[in-house]
Order: sequence, then C-alpha cells, then structure tokens
Amino acid sequence: MFFHPMDILIFIAFGISLWAQFKVRGNFQRWSGVEASSGYTGAETARRILDQNGLYDVPVEVVPGTLTDHYDPISRTVRLSEPVYYGRSIAAVSVAAHEVGHAVQHKEAYGALVLRHRMFPIVNFTSGIAPFLLLTGFLLKQFSLLGLGILFFSFAVAFQLITLPVEFNASARAKNFILAEGLIRNEEERGVNKVLGAAAWTYVAAALISVFELINFILLFLQGNNEEN
Repeated sequence: MFFHPMDILIFIAFGISLWAQFKVRGNFQRWSGVEASSGYTGAETARRILDQNGLYDVPVEVVPGTLTDHYDPISRTVRLSEPVYYGRSIAAVSVAAHEVGHAVQHKEAYGALVLRHRMFPIVNFTSGIAPFLLLTGFLLKQFSLLGLGILFFSFAVAFQLITLPVEFNASARAKNFILAEGLIRNEEERGVNKVLGAAAWTYVAAALISVFELINFILLFLQGNNEEN
C-alpha cells in the first residue's frame, strides 16, 4: 500500500500526540505522589501567586475531574481539578501556577493571548463550517468550495500556532512564580519541568497535526486544479 508523504507526517504527529497524552497522565500521576516541600495545596498556591500579582478579584474554584484545570478569561476565574485544588504535591503546585500564569497574561495583555481571545469567535465559526466545505468540495469536485474550506481551516491552524507561545509563556511564568515564592525548592524543579513539559508537548502535537493537514488539503487542491485545467 502506498502512502503519501504528508499522510506519513500526519500519522507521526498523531503518534506524538498519543505519546504526549500518555506522558502528561504519567508525569501528573508520578509527581502527584511527591509532596511539595512548602506543603501548599494547589488552591493555596494559586491564591498566593494571584495576590502577589495584584489579582485579588480573581477567584480560584474547584471543578470535577482530573486534568480539567483551566483559566476562564470571560469570568476571570482560575478553575482547578480536585487533585490539583486539594493536592499538596509538586504536580498540584505546578499545574495551579500554570493556570495562574494565564491570569497574569490576561492582566498584562500579553500579545499572543490577546490575539488568541480575539480570534476565538472567528475560529469557533469557521471550524464548524470548514469540515462541511472540505467534504463537499472533495466529493463534488467543487474546488471553489474546497478553497473556501481550506481558508476557513487555516484560521483553526493559526489558532493552534498562537496557542503555543501562550502555553509556553504560562509555564515559564509558573516556574518563576513558584521558585520566587519558595513554593518548591531547586531540587524539586525537575518534577515541575516534567509535569509542565509533557503538557507543552500536547500543544505542539496538536499544532503539527493541524499544519500537516492544512498542507495536505492545499496539495490536493492544487492537484485537483491542475487536473481540471
């Protein structure tokens, strides 16, 4: 069976994504069993860093599940999963600090985050229509629809790429916060890097998959146009 080179790259990216998800869960579980020397919970960590950055009005809430942690920019709320909110582990401190990193980005109007927020309504619309346009264009050989689908899909790809500096910056802030506040010791930094580093790879893999898929669609579009002409 013959595989197109782009198909192979997409498969590789999917493989990286599966590996990254496995590493995220594995590292979170591993470092959830190691208590941080400060004895702080994830909730206490988040509250302390928020207050240190003047974000007294940003609440910290608990949400059900595992690895469901996020910062909600609309309500300006840090939401932590139960193992992070109540946990006193290196993993809990690391994840909590990462989500606070997004809150601080929001306060400082960090460029990539601002752009990401502005793009979200557009991406929310175009990503819902793009699959229909792409499928219809392929099946009916309507290359104008296919081209429009590619254009709409490109917004989702751009969104994925913009997410990378947002996430890497939040992780860098997280490490600086918890070291500066003495919430972990230098010898515990390895655990922080493992937890946050694995999470970063999930975003890298998602971006790779999107980019390779976009290139594949463009190549098919160009090939179809050449055959038609």
